[in-house]
Amino acid sequence: MKAMICAAFAPVEELRFGDFPAPVVGPGEVVIDVVAAGVNYPDVLIVQGKYQTKPPIPFVPGSEAAGHIVALGEGVEGFAIGDRVIAFTGSGAFAEQVRVPAAQVWPVPDGVDLEVAAGIAITYGTSYHALEDRAGLKPGETLLVLGAGGGVGLTAVELGKHMGARVIAAASNADKLALAKAQGADELIDYAQEDLRERVKALTDGKGVDVVYDPVGGAASIVGVRSLAWGGRHLVVGFAGGEIPAIPANLLLLKSAAAMGVLWGNSVRADPINQGANMRQILDWLTQGALRPVIDTRFALSEAVAALQHLETRKVKGKVLLTRSQAS
Repeated sequence: MKAMICAAFAPVEELRFGDFPAPVVGPGEVVIDVVAAGVNYPDVLIVQGKYQTKPPIPFVPGSEAAGHIVALGEGVEGFAIGDRVIAFTGSGAFAEQVRVPAAQVWPVPDGVDLEVAAGIAITYGTSYHALEDRAGLKPGETLLVLGAGGGVGLTAVELGKHMGARVIAAASNADKLALAKAQGADELIDYAQEDLRERVKALTDGKGVDVVYDPVGGAASIVGVRSLAWGGRHLVVGFAGGEIPAIPANLLLLKSAAAMGVLWGNSVRADPINQGANMRQILDWLTQGALRPVIDTRFALSEAVAALQHLETRKVKGKVLLTRSQAS
């Protein structure tokens, strides 16, 4: 089969498109014929060997996909050949076919476009797990979303609003903030032009926010912790800014606050029943039209290097996809 191949941990430019052995289904697994794959910032890190997990070399990158089941392993129940599904793959999605544990696969409802569904699992899964399972976000609470114009940030804005929170979106430019506004943000902060801490104070009458959703890291994380209200929760989602912050524990102490790690992929493996229920809820909301995923750019499968480079520019607004169809 054709696939994007990582032969060594190196810059994304070193990836090569070519022939790779087709997956063979094993017990408890399914093989999916890939229609489209979501492209995520961790994919950039994984191919460079800079992520928390390192697949054995050589490997096919790509953490999520949508398509049709073409093979069922021994013991797999609840699926049939031809089913439309999405999957959290971990790796392997940037290929014509991918093998996935059945517990990491979910049916796509009729009427939901598979290409759109390909970008649902990681971003919406991460944000719903963070807001619902980790933070216990309640209606009427105030949510500050850092990096609100990116893939996960936008979904946090949208889900936070849908869950009844007052959402403050913070991003680095006006275009990203306009997109966050369209996804439901109540207040906007351009932290390239404004003092993030002072704006949060002004918007909350000095009380601070109940929850900070933080995929950025670095100095912004420290400001986020300082901006928490009494009993606030700081969600550590990632470090897209490149720097892992040292969060001052005394700030958590003084605010009776909590810093909470959010690694959705590990949660899927550790608690597939709850995360499966979460994904079904997300897909149900998508079917109802309550969620409106934003697609930034579609690339052809063979253009995965360009797609990853596009993510590296930090200018992406919404989701980047690889498709088996012509790029658009």
